[in-house]
Amino acid sequence: MVATSQDVADRAGVSRSTVSQILNGREDQFTVETRARVMQAVVDLGYEPSAAGRTLAKGSSDLVIALIPDATFGGNLQDIYGALTDELAKRGLTLVLRLPTRTAASLDRLLIGMKPRAVLSLTPLSDNDRRLLDQRGVEAVDPRSSSHPDVNSEIGRLQARHLIGRGYRRLAYARLRDARGDAFDAPRERAFVDECRVHGVDAPRILALGISAVDAVDALDRLGEPGFAVACYNDDVATVLLHAASLRGWQSPRDLALIGMDHTPLSRLLTPALTTMEYDTSLVAEATVQSILSHLDKRESDGGRAEVQIQLVEGETT
Repeated sequence: MVATSQDVADRAGVSRSTVSQILNGREDQFTVETRARVMQAVVDLGYEPSAAGRTLAKGSSDLVIALIPDATFGGNLQDIYGALTDELAKRGLTLVLRLPTRTAASLDRLLIGMKPRAVLSLTPLSDNDRRLLDQRGVEAVDPRSSSHPDVNSEIGRLQARHLIGRGYRRLAYARLRDARGDAFDAPRERAFVDECRVHGVDAPRILALGISAVDAVDALDRLGEPGFAVACYNDDVATVLLHAASLRGWQSPRDLALIGMDHTPLSRLLTPALTTMEYDTSLVAEATVQSILSHLDKRESDGGRAEVQIQLVEGETT
C-alpha cells in the first residue's frame, strides 16, 4: 500500500500541514527534533511526495526540459542525454526531452503547462526565447550562459589545424545537407574557415551533401580534381566521400585526404582507416549538469568543472 502524507504525520506525531511544510522547504519554522521525526517517518514508510503538490508549493516542478537541436540524432547525443538523465536524477531532477519549439507561443504553452526549473539547449537560444524564459522565471541554460568554449567551434579549429599541420593547402569543408538543417554544423564550418585565414591558407571550398553516393560523387566533381584535404562534419559524411573516391578511382590520402568527427562504430571498419576526432560525452554531460546547478543555485562557476577535451584519432586518410 502506498504511504500518504497523513501516514507520515501519524508516524511522526505531527499534523499533515507540518509534514507538507517541512517537505516543501519551509522547515526552518520547526524544531530540529520535529524535522528529524518527520524525515525518519518518510524513510520508514518509503513515502514519495506528490510531484504535483511540490509544484504547487514551490511554483515550479522538478523538471529540466532539454530542447533537442535540429541535428542528426546520433550516438553522441544519445550518450549525452542519457548521462544527463542519470546525473540530474541523482539531484532529484527529471530530464524531459522536447523537440524544438517553432514559435514563442508554443514555448510559452510548454512553460505554463510544465513549470520547469530550467530549460536546457545545447545550441544558443534565440533572444526572444531567452526573454520569454526570463519573464516566466525559468532558468535558461545554453552555450552562451556557460564559461566553457563552444565545443563545435573547437572541432572546426582542430580539424583545420590538423590538415594544415600535415602540409595540406587545398582545403575544403564538407557539411551535411539535411532538410532540417543542423545546429552544430555552422559553428564548425565558421571556425574551420577562420582557422584557414589565420594560417594564411586560401579560403576553403564548401561542399554540401546528403548521405548518398550520388551526392558524394557530385561533391568530388565540384572539387574538379584530386589533391584536396576535406574536413567533414561527421564520420557519415567522411564515409560517403571515401566511398565516392573509390568510385572515381582515387586513393586516400594521396588523392583525397579526409578527417571526420565522432569516431563512430561503423567508421572504425573503413579501409583505409579514417582519421577522425572524438570527445568523452560523459564530460559534456558533467559540465552541462554543473552549469544547470550553478544557475539553479544562483552561484558563479567555481572553475572546477570538467573540461571537454577533443582527441585526434589517428587513421590513414590524412
